[in-house]
Amino acid sequence: MCAACGIPAHVPAPVPAPGAPAVPGPAPGSAGQPARFAALRNPACRVYLIGGALAMMADNVEHVITYWVLWQRFHSPALTGFEVISHWLPFLLLSPWFGALADRHDCRKLIQGAQVLFMAVSAGWGLLFVTGTLQVWNACVLLILHGTAGAIWGPAEQLMLEDFVGPRELPSAIRLNSTARSLGVLCGPVVGSALLLGLGPTGGIFANIAIYLPLTVLMARTKFTGHLRDGIVPRARVGAIAALKVLREVGQDRVLVAMIVMAGLGSFFVGSAMQTAMPAIAGSMGATAAGTAYGVLLFANGLGGVLGGILLEGTGRIKLSVKAAVWSTAVYGVTSACFAVTHQYLIASALLVVGGVANLAALSITQTVVQLRAPRDKRGQVIGVYGMSANGLRLGSGFTVGILGTALGLRASLGLSAVAMCACTALVAAYLALGPRGPARAGSGAGEAARSS
Repeated sequence: MCAACGIPAHVPAPVPAPGAPAVPGPAPGSAGQPARFAALRNPACRVYLIGGALAMMADNVEHVITYWVLWQRFHSPALTGFEVISHWLPFLLLSPWFGALADRHDCRKLIQGAQVLFMAVSAGWGLLFVTGTLQVWNACVLLILHGTAGAIWGPAEQLMLEDFVGPRELPSAIRLNSTARSLGVLCGPVVGSALLLGLGPTGGIFANIAIYLPLTVLMARTKFTGHLRDGIVPRARVGAIAALKVLREVGQDRVLVAMIVMAGLGSFFVGSAMQTAMPAIAGSMGATAAGTAYGVLLFANGLGGVLGGILLEGTGRIKLSVKAAVWSTAVYGVTSACFAVTHQYLIASALLVVGGVANLAALSITQTVVQLRAPRDKRGQVIGVYGMSANGLRLGSGFTVGILGTALGLRASLGLSAVAMCACTALVAAYLALGPRGPARAGSGAGEAARSS
């Protein structure tokens, strides 16, 4: 059975390019589904997931150390806001172009370049701390470069995952990669705090450079390039503006449009604002100490993504389908709305865990469907458009929750934003139901990917 569409007669079987390594897999026509935790059975993917989790942890360690130093030095709410903007703005503006680079170039080199840029930024922070020359302008430059490194990493990573495991096991690879990233996000604040307390900001930021190294070294040792299975490496140059033309092609496929829009709904309406609003919500939990409630909520928020990936891979209960993507997005919206109105921190924690599971399911399904339906020669650009929505639109949550929060309070603004997210999800479902989903793409490697409802 095809992992993308659930059609028993369809098993994607891309033909390896000359010189590509032989990759074991089910025989064509096999009705068996991929094994649980299938991507972990691939040695190259397994090692990459470890390296990716460490790199994501290093990313969050840097946030802990630098955000603390910047607040202690400048006490600037405007700079705090810019920290969020600078992290996601490169995703919004440049993701399609970085996707075009992933289409044309060896993805190993792009990931290495992103990790080197991460390390250079950490080294830059350390030098500014040592010399005492930290100023607002150079902090802003480093913050933008850090966000740019993340935007470069994203599309190349997705092409590498498909190259590691092939289309059949891509859903497993994307779920496990999301889980590994969630684990890095969960551990980052813990490790960052330990480095900050044990080594101080200067020693901690320099030590953090070493955490990026495993993924950098792995990219120098693996034979996969992001293009090894299908041999497609387009050579036409694509500029940053020209890369946006892929939006016209994406618009011809209702499923692609719907998946990209749904990925952006959670980012735009909730996104980073959930964590921003958490201290204020924790402080209104009644008799429970605010510090205790905040710690529990913060842990639950991170745990949902990790637990979600394990449950989804271990049970296989949520299938890869458009319907599952819609319902998962709706559940995330409903749990976010309920979280905004509850005053019991244990109930709030349970809602955060359930919401984390739903969010991971929604993002992994939409990411997989987009990647399988994208034209083979423009996968990177389409993945970049997806990243522009799923990551770049996180900027919007600062407006939807932050501005409304000024007028209505954070609880009310988060609740209204979550309700709006649910309403927009219903509109996307109607959009899918009211028209044809678009022709199957020849040579996509997925045939009628995710056409099932």
